[in-house]
Amino acid sequence: MAGRYTAYSAYKESDEKWIGKVPEHWDVQRLGQFFEERREKVSDKDYPPLSVTMNGIVPQLETAAKTDAGDNRKLVLKNDFVINSRSDRKGSSGVSTLDGSVSLISIVMKPREIRPSYVHHLLRSYPFQEEFYRFGKGIVADLWSTNASEMRNIKLPIPSQHEQEQIANFLDHETAKIDTLIDKQQQLIKLLQEKRQAVISHAVTKGLNPDAVMKDSGVEWLGKVPEHWVVLSLGKITEDKCDGPFGSGLKSEHYTESGVLVVRLQNIKIGGYHDGEGAYIHEEYYKNSLSNHDVIAGDVLIAGLGDPNNPVGRACVAPEDIAPAMVKADCFRFRLNSKKAISSFIANQLSVSAWADAGRLSNGSTRARIPLNLMATRKVAICPLNEQLRIVEHIKALSEQYDKIELEASKAIELLQERRTALISAAVTGKIDVRNWQPAQAEIPREASA
Repeated sequence: MAGRYTAYSAYKESDEKWIGKVPEHWDVQRLGQFFEERREKVSDKDYPPLSVTMNGIVPQLETAAKTDAGDNRKLVLKNDFVINSRSDRKGSSGVSTLDGSVSLISIVMKPREIRPSYVHHLLRSYPFQEEFYRFGKGIVADLWSTNASEMRNIKLPIPSQHEQEQIANFLDHETAKIDTLIDKQQQLIKLLQEKRQAVISHAVTKGLNPDAVMKDSGVEWLGKVPEHWVVLSLGKITEDKCDGPFGSGLKSEHYTESGVLVVRLQNIKIGGYHDGEGAYIHEEYYKNSLSNHDVIAGDVLIAGLGDPNNPVGRACVAPEDIAPAMVKADCFRFRLNSKKAISSFIANQLSVSAWADAGRLSNGSTRARIPLNLMATRKVAICPLNEQLRIVEHIKALSEQYDKIELEASKAIELLQERRTALISAAVTGKIDVRNWQPAQAEIPREASA
C-alpha cells in the first residue's frame, strides 16, 4: 500500500499466489505446523454455545439456527481459531476469547508457537479466506466445504513472534479507528432514515400548512388532522382490490425464468417498491387462470403478512415498468379512484399507520396477518387532490435530498471497508513494514504515556 506505509527493504518469492512475495527474513510454512485440530465432542450444557460470525466468535446469537444436537458439538477453548467450513459462510471465523462449543460444521484449531492475536488477523484476511475455500469440495453446485486436512496444507507467511505481535497491535489499533468511522457513517444513515420517516409521517397526516385549523380525527394513531381533511375507510376510495391466489392456484411448477412478474411480500417495503430477485410465471397460464390478480403501474400494494422487521399493512406503489404482473398470496392490490386519491399519498399514510393497525386488526400467533376485507376497513385521511399532489411532491423533493446524503455515506462506508480489507492483507502478508509503528502521541492515553 502506498502513502503512509513503507515496504520492507528485501523480499523473496513465497511460491504461493495468495501470499505473493514476502519479506526476506519471513518463513512460509504449512498451517499444520502451527495448529492442532481440536475434535473433542461436548455438550452445550457444559460448554456454552458460541456463534461463528463475520465479526468473530461470540455467544450464540438469538437468530442462530437451533438444533437438537446440543450434546454433539465441538469444544472451543480460549485462543482457539474457529472457521465455518462452508463456502456460504465465507468470512465467518476468528480467534475465540471464550470457552464454549460450536456446531460440527466448524473447524476448531488450537494454535501452537504462533501468536493468537496475529492468527486472528491472518486467517480472517480476505486472501486467506479465498485460499481456504478454494480447497473445498462441492456439496451442491454452488456450495462447497473445506475440511481440516485440506486446511492444514495451506501455506502461511510467518514472521517472528515479536513481529507477529507488532502486526497484531498495529491492526487492532488501525482497524478500530476505521471501524469508528464506519460506525459514524452508519449512525448518520440511521438518523437520516428516521428523519425521513418523521417528515413523511407529518406531511401525510398533518399537511404542509403549519397554521391550518385542526380537528380530532377520531382515530387514535392519526390524532388531529387539518379541519378540511376527510377521514374514511380505505375501501371508500378503492375501485378494485384483490389478494393473490391461495392453494393450488399458484404452485412451484408454474414458475419460470421470465414471463409475468409475481409480486411477493419482500417486494413491498416501507418507502417504496423493492425489486430484489424477480419471480415469474407462464404468461399463458396467467391469462387463462390468474388475470384477476393483476397489477398495473400506480396500484397500491399492501402486505397482508408481517414479521418482526416488516409490519403487516405496510404499503408501496407499483412502479411504472411493473406490468405484466400479479400479486402472490398475502399481497394485496388496491386500485384507487384517481378522482379521490393519489396512490403515493395513500401508500405513505398506510405505512405510517402500519404498526398501529397491526396491533388493532391483525391475527396470527407467529406472524401478524390482516385479511383483505379487513384491510379495506383501515382508516385514511384525505385532502383535495391538488393538496395531495403538493404533499407528494414535497416528500419526493426531500427524499431526493436524503437519498443523496445516504448515497454519499454508503460510498464512504464502502471505501472504508475496502481500506480495512486492504490494510489487513498488506500487513499480514508483509507488503508493509510496521515493525517501528507506534500510535500517534495524541492517541496514547495520558496514564499510558506517563
